This record gives sequence, structure tokens and C-alpha cells, in this order.
Amino acid sequence: MSDDFLQCLQSTAERVSARLDDLLRQRAKDARPPRLIEAMRHGVLNGGKRIRPLLLIESAALFGVAKKDALQAACALECVHCYSLIHDDLPSMDDDDLRRGLPTVHRAFDEATAIMAGDALLTLAFELTADEACHYDPAIRSELVVLLAKASGGAGMIGGQILDIAAESKTIDEAQIRLLQSMKTGALIRFACEAGAVLGGANDTQRRALISYGEKTGLAFQLADDLLDVTSDAGVMGKATGKDQERGKGTLVGLVGIERVRELLSQTVDEAIGALEIFGLEADVSREIARFVAERTH
Repeated sequence: MSDDFLQCLQSTAERVSARLDDLLRQRAKDARPPRLIEAMRHGVLNGGKRIRPLLLIESAALFGVAKKDALQAACALECVHCYSLIHDDLPSMDDDDLRRGLPTVHRAFDEATAIMAGDALLTLAFELTADEACHYDPAIRSELVVLLAKASGGAGMIGGQILDIAAESKTIDEAQIRLLQSMKTGALIRFACEAGAVLGGANDTQRRALISYGEKTGLAFQLADDLLDVTSDAGVMGKATGKDQERGKGTLVGLVGIERVRELLSQTVDEAIGALEIFGLEADVSREIARFVAERTH
């Protein structure tokens, strides 16, 4: 990774975190229960690379959208992502004690508070997307709300999570694994890229290119995650590892092996980068994101 890209990654993460911090401080002044706000802050301001917001911001930048003008939508997306992590960590789901090296929300607070903090972050995401600060055109805001709802719901992330849980008790094939991963992990990453196109007023060809890029980058992200789960350790990852194998979850690593998944990962990154060809040099940061997703160590 180039130094310029790593600086871009860091500065975007800082910008997103600062905005989320400000948004939650504002809501703390509106007589929200302090414990709820504290739990939301714990779930959203505990580090993280902010890859999804970066994808959205950089996709919008391809059409001349300033970073500050894509920030509201990027923060909404991160609220959905962080809500999903809070709920994934619950005892009834993955039952994890650590997230990003810190106690999970249900460990730092309690299970009921964690559930409600996740719910509050999800609803905050739609408040942010529908607000005028997201975009001056209500039609654009409405389209983003619909896309985010689809990416988050039964045909997207939540549906993928249900398929993932079901895969613990039955054997699934490669096509089924790819489907659940495209929903559970890929849907929000695809949304990030498509939302950038919507904010930027992309034409159909440009939008399809970014959707393809998002789908391939989402697959690369999950393949890399599956590899890290079996090759890394909790100290590096900041969360438990080896749990997919322990629970008998269907993954491509378990089905076809580490070396084959590494081949698939390299091929998928090449396909993601290839989808950006129409954007020329303007998409270099997005190309670097695809490489980073594959090469990250945690």
C-alpha cells in the first residue's frame, strides 16, 4: 500500500469518527437516556478502518462530489455496519467478548442495552440518510433510503445472517456459500459504491461499473476474512478467531482449502480493479481499496 493511500484511509476514518462523535453528542443533549448514548458510542467509536465509508466517499468523488458532501451518507452506512457488529456479538448470535480489542457492547453494558443500542444506530442511519444534510435533492435522499433498506434487510445483510446461522447445522455447497456471503457482507459494500454513484449523478454505465466493483470488493473482503479467521490470532484481529471452524460454519476455506481461496481472492481483486477501467486514473484510490481489503492483516 502506498503512503498516500494509508494517509487517505486514516484521514477518512478520523473524519468519519469525528462526525459520528459529534452526531451522538448532539443527541445526548436531546434528553436521550445517557446509558443508551454511551452504549451507542461504545459500539461506533471503538476504532475500525471505516472501509465502507471510504468506499462511498471515493465512489462519489469520481463524479466530483466533495468528501464533506458525502460524509453524512457515509456515516449513516457506518451506523448500520456498527449496529450489525453489536448484534453479531450477542450471546444468541456469535457470543463474542471482544470487538476491535475492546469488550463487546453486551459485555461492557448488558445484553438488553446492546440490543437497543444496535436498534438505535440502525434507526439513526435512516434519520441521517433522510435528512437534508445528506443531499439537497429529496429524490436522491429517497433513493438512498430505499437502497440502504434493501442492503440492510431480508434480501441483504439480515437475510445473509440468517443463512449463515442455518449453515451451522447443515452442509452447504459453494453456490450457497457465495450467496450468503454476497448478502451478509457484500450487500453493504455494494451499497457503499452504488450510493456514491447516486450522490454523483452517475449514468447507467458508470453506475453498473461501480455496482460490479462493489460486488467484487465485497466478495474479496469476505474471502480475506475467512482466511484471517484460520491464519491469524485474536491478538492481531482484536476479536476471537477460529470460530467459523469451531461452529461448523460453511466457508469457502472449509470447502476448497486455503490455497484455493487465496487464488480466488487474487482473481476477485483483479476483477474488482477491472470494473473501474472506465474511470481511468481518477479511480486509483478505489483500486487501492480493493488491494487493501485483500492484503489486510486484521
